[in-house]
Amino acid sequence: MTFPRGPDHQLHPYAWPGARPCFLWPGGKRVAAYVLLHVEHTEIVPSPDAHRDPRFRGAFFTGFPDWHGWSYRDYGNRIGAWRILDLLDALQLPASVAVNLLAAVRHPELVAACADRGFEPVAHGLSASRMVTARMSEEEERTHIVEVRDGLAGIWPGAMGWLGQDHGATERTNDVLAEAGFAYSLDWANDDEPYLHASGLVAMPPPADWDDVQTLWLRRVPVTRWPALVKDALDRLLGEPRGGRVLGIGVHPWMLGAPHRIRYLRESLQDLAARADLHIATVGALAAHARAALHSA
Repeated sequence: MTFPRGPDHQLHPYAWPGARPCFLWPGGKRVAAYVLLHVEHTEIVPSPDAHRDPRFRGAFFTGFPDWHGWSYRDYGNRIGAWRILDLLDALQLPASVAVNLLAAVRHPELVAACADRGFEPVAHGLSASRMVTARMSEEEERTHIVEVRDGLAGIWPGAMGWLGQDHGATERTNDVLAEAGFAYSLDWANDDEPYLHASGLVAMPPPADWDDVQTLWLRRVPVTRWPALVKDALDRLLGEPRGGRVLGIGVHPWMLGAPHRIRYLRESLQDLAARADLHIATVGALAAHARAALHSA
């Protein structure tokens, strides 16, 4: 039996590093980084047709109404986010904000604080309780994405990127996002560099292992390891000769915004800000630069 080379789908072509263009970020820098702050609303009682990431149904899931899970995450919007905003101010770092529509509706004060700082909105679905899944019909998926796009545009305009809640997607998602006018997505963790989907979307490397919930909460990595995880990745990427590399740092306020964890976020971001050979920007600015570089190659 023989198989074709590359992936078993047509969403994007296979390309190993030697077969693709190598480009530099502004200032002639080879590596770029971005901070992705999450502003999410978790529903106490989701709609009956909602699908939630099953990995969160562990010891802390109490069933519906999920008062415990809701309160944990509500802490992030009430307390943790403001602690993180103060840290970003102190270090003068830009941020992109993965915000779902219900969070934008329910927390206008937090949205305004992010917008006033010049941060970039990234559309992040309807709520933290509702994933895009293959259980949706094409029309249901399209309706979901358009509702988020239009609703967020009326509250915080400018979202050109999409991050699926818990990276939920179908084989149609890239095409639907492109049709809806999105320019990039953050749901593909298969590269250190941006690349183009067949739909025209730019696939930006998401935080992946440098997402606090993925690493600290779900994988149980001790929070004391967080600064070294970021530092080790940056050291390696900066030590390699290839350009166009990206490292994203995903921050959930209910996780790294807690008083016993914020010091470790501070350590990692201080290291980030101190690196003169690193280009730091919003992920949207990086996506626009990458698109131009990939099309001109």
